[in-house]
Amino acid sequence: MTVSPPPSAPPRTFAAADLGATSGRVVLGRVGPDRLDLTEVHRFANTPVRLPDGLRWDVLALHQGILDGLRRAARAADGPPASVGVDTWAVDYGLLDADGALLGQPFHYRDSRTDGMADAVHSRVGPDELYRITGLQHLPFNTVFQLAAAARGPQLAAAHTLLLIPDLLVHWLTGSVGAEETNASTTGLFDARTGAWSPELLDRLDLDPRMLPPLRGPGDPAGTLLPHVAAYTGLPATTAVTTVASHDTASAVVAVPATAPDFAYISCGTWSLAGLELDAPVLTEASRAANFTNERGIDGTIRYLRNIMGMWLLEESRRTWEAQGLPSALEPLLAEAGRAEPFASLIDPDAPEFLAPGDMPARIREFCLRTGQVAPSGQGALVRCIVESLALAHRRTLREAAALADREISHIHLVGGGSRNALLCQLTADATGLPVIAGPTEATALGNVLVQARSAGLVGDLAAMRRLVAGTQELRRYTPRGNAAAWDAAAARIESLAGGRPS
Repeated sequence: MTVSPPPSAPPRTFAAADLGATSGRVVLGRVGPDRLDLTEVHRFANTPVRLPDGLRWDVLALHQGILDGLRRAARAADGPPASVGVDTWAVDYGLLDADGALLGQPFHYRDSRTDGMADAVHSRVGPDELYRITGLQHLPFNTVFQLAAAARGPQLAAAHTLLLIPDLLVHWLTGSVGAEETNASTTGLFDARTGAWSPELLDRLDLDPRMLPPLRGPGDPAGTLLPHVAAYTGLPATTAVTTVASHDTASAVVAVPATAPDFAYISCGTWSLAGLELDAPVLTEASRAANFTNERGIDGTIRYLRNIMGMWLLEESRRTWEAQGLPSALEPLLAEAGRAEPFASLIDPDAPEFLAPGDMPARIREFCLRTGQVAPSGQGALVRCIVESLALAHRRTLREAAALADREISHIHLVGGGSRNALLCQLTADATGLPVIAGPTEATALGNVLVQARSAGLVGDLAAMRRLVAGTQELRRYTPRGNAAAWDAAAARIESLAGGRPS
């Protein structure tokens, strides 16, 4: 979709509700021909709740956090926002009954209920066939596996509608029902070739197709605010809610400040999502064996990437240290890691023992001992282990993506919260041998706002959106340095730890 903005369009304000795994916020974005800036008006915790039946998201608190943020947005100095957009993480969902009532708080993707569910799905649709249809990376918490777990209980049978988390929050703002396609493509029920729900998969998995709402694309209108929402927030009832790229990674990729086509990206937060932007999915057996995913991006693009356990490893370590009364401030830990011995110990970040919450430092030390390495002896050494291992995972993933997609990579854009981590950015440049352009940090919120601005006619096509990001946001460049042979040797070491995946 190409929209040509008026040459002198005045700046306008848009509200982005941007929810991550640990917190949510409402951000106001001001967009004009040469202007793109953000102001956070409200931040709130995203704290999962452990119930007797498992780990759940407190989605009611998240909805209230959005309402409170919109209430503050209504009183902003620049006036109320022209529209609202919502993005969150992927795969998780809420079930509504025939009256539209929520059937329990949604499960958290880190809950253990999906253990063994891949085998149940694969007994009906083999993994190779599932990949040929969906192009989706195998992750134990994909929506299709969550639904296999849900089939053992009464809620799925009582459900009338399934809404992914951002679609559920949009529904509570507007009353409308829809499924945004970038997030729908993460479920394992979406046909990567047709860009639609897969009737074949739904039939073979005994899932009612009527549960899945009609698809929407980024930029489509989702409705206007419900009367009670308008009354609480103080926003006009005519305020538009615009469908954005509601998978937070898809929004982040919108805001990659690329001005040349031969780039790779790493959206680095709780997860590192590293890959390429393609015009068509890669559905080969080699791609499936390498566990790459083909998820929808804006304007029909494909986000060809692999999930890597990202800053979760570091943040969970810091939570453990804080609980133990040990130093947990990030910058001193990174400074200490920068002085630690290189390559003293390495981990496979995607080893299954690192997925669940808990004592991450203990699990990292156990992994190192089990694999015949020296366990990190201090906090700095352990942080060095995490960051070097992530840099090597970035190297492995991007090299493999380029080979599978037959693409050349000249540089890497690293966006999201991880772009603030100078040690990670430099080590990623060193490991890959490619320059890393770090920033913007707020890529997800920027992508959310830019899609709304384009829908309002203020911004042109995807290339124009990226030029606006590149021209207005702070970016930092990291040039490869250090000993390439040492990185090659470390990559060979971690290949054996990662089960023989190519480096």
